[in-house]
Amino acid sequence: MNPKPGTSRRINTLLRLWMVLSALALLLPAVRAAAQSGGSTLYLPLVSKSQVRPITAVLKWAYGGCYTSWCETGWYSSPAVLDIDGNGRSEIIASAYSLWALNGETGALVWRSGGTNHRTWPGVVVADLDRDGTSEIVIAQSGGLVSAYRPDGSLKWQKQPSGGTGEFRGLLVADLDGNNGSLEVIVTRAYGSARNTWVLDSGGNTRAGWPQLPLDSGNPNGYAWGVYNANAAAANLTGDARLELVVPSDVHYINVYQPDGATLPANAVDYPGKTWGQVGVWESLIPEKRGWGACDGTRVESYRANFADGPAAIADLNGDGTREVVVTGNMYDCDAGYPPSRFIALYIFNADRSRFNAGGFDWRAIPVDTGAPISEDYDVIETAQSNPVIADLDGDGLQEILFASYDGRLHAFWLDKSEHENWPYAVYNPAEGFYRFASEPLAADLNGDGKAEVLFTSWAQKGSGARGKLHILAWNGTPLVEMDLPAPRSASITWNGALPAPTLANVDADADLELIVNTAYAGVVVYDLPGSAGAAVQWGTGRGSFRRDAAR
Repeated sequence: MNPKPGTSRRINTLLRLWMVLSALALLLPAVRAAAQSGGSTLYLPLVSKSQVRPITAVLKWAYGGCYTSWCETGWYSSPAVLDIDGNGRSEIIASAYSLWALNGETGALVWRSGGTNHRTWPGVVVADLDRDGTSEIVIAQSGGLVSAYRPDGSLKWQKQPSGGTGEFRGLLVADLDGNNGSLEVIVTRAYGSARNTWVLDSGGNTRAGWPQLPLDSGNPNGYAWGVYNANAAAANLTGDARLELVVPSDVHYINVYQPDGATLPANAVDYPGKTWGQVGVWESLIPEKRGWGACDGTRVESYRANFADGPAAIADLNGDGTREVVVTGNMYDCDAGYPPSRFIALYIFNADRSRFNAGGFDWRAIPVDTGAPISEDYDVIETAQSNPVIADLDGDGLQEILFASYDGRLHAFWLDKSEHENWPYAVYNPAEGFYRFASEPLAADLNGDGKAEVLFTSWAQKGSGARGKLHILAWNGTPLVEMDLPAPRSASITWNGALPAPTLANVDADADLELIVNTAYAGVVVYDLPGSAGAAVQWGTGRGSFRRDAAR
């Protein structure tokens, strides 16, 4: 039977109306994000439920770079990738003591270089230092060693800028001069000394004005001590062509250097005549602006930050075109001494050292009591590295801040100074009877829904006989994947885990990404991430990039 006249037209009209309304519903997140970001237009993907892919991880191979019966201990060094032979497929570059290149498809050893007497703490750096079209592989180690290797594993240069004292735990590469010329290599030293930061040229020679800080008293640049994590970050803070170098250290001061070693001035109104490194960081602004605290046990006069393990990251958090400095530090009571920590403090500073306060987000008072440490005993569990990670988790155009803490949790703070949805996420479960800590996380939209998944690893207490895990969380802190890491290769080892941030990269013949993990006792481990081709990666490896500059 034929339909009545006009019925088909009405059906088509209703169908078109339904399609328009559906499209508008999908656009609402973009409209909301534009409103929250001060009216700037954000074009977010239109995603239907049928387009959203499930999140899975499949073990591809393990024990990469290991010897017959044992593996070099992987500390906090995140792997990198590099196409070393020009075949269009990347190899994995990792270091624990020696440096090795691995076939991404199989884990087979391609080459191994260097000795095994000096451990590698900071992540491997891959960059074309001298701009000759060929990338170098740079590592920094104990014994004050900095080494640059060619893609075939041969040594290009090796230096000891500190005279062989201390362990370099921070490494990054940047064009500090901003002249598109050769790159600078920056290293920071774990050593009981104010002299903690070196800047080398592309050939490994120490540049004029460095190291900082000089050992003389009354140094006009500020105060500093040893650096015990990948603390440094580099980015353009002032709007000129040059980059600034942000270095927190084992005191309650943060130094921000210019390429020649001079320190950036602090806000002239709040801190007249002072540089960044001359203004101590307290919980309260009262002693901070006064210039000293009483350390009398009263919280407002005694709580200040220690940045021994407190890295910096630099990013435009609210989309206004200027970058902010994000720093984590161990908050302690200076009347009682340090350690112990009271909690991990999270700070956001402007380029002039004032505390961030813009767009309705006021960080002049910081989030407090974010979680007391469950352990700071190095004989029990390795150090928690609270490296801040910057990512837009919920797709609204504003950045969130993630960091792991001594409390056995991974935190995620929104700019309103609160943790939303299911955050924080605990890797420590008291019922297990031992401690766990989380690594620095990664952030990437793996399933194409416009929101970022969070990927990280964990490690267990020494002597627990337990393994760390691979964790993948949804943007809201809901667990999607949780699986044990491979067992230690050596039968004499009773625990395992992955301390450094993993790395996201494509290292095989398909289009999907792989997750590369440098473990403590199972060597390099690689997981396939099915359906991750074309993933939008926001923070893809330790400190964000293979240059380890911790900047966005």
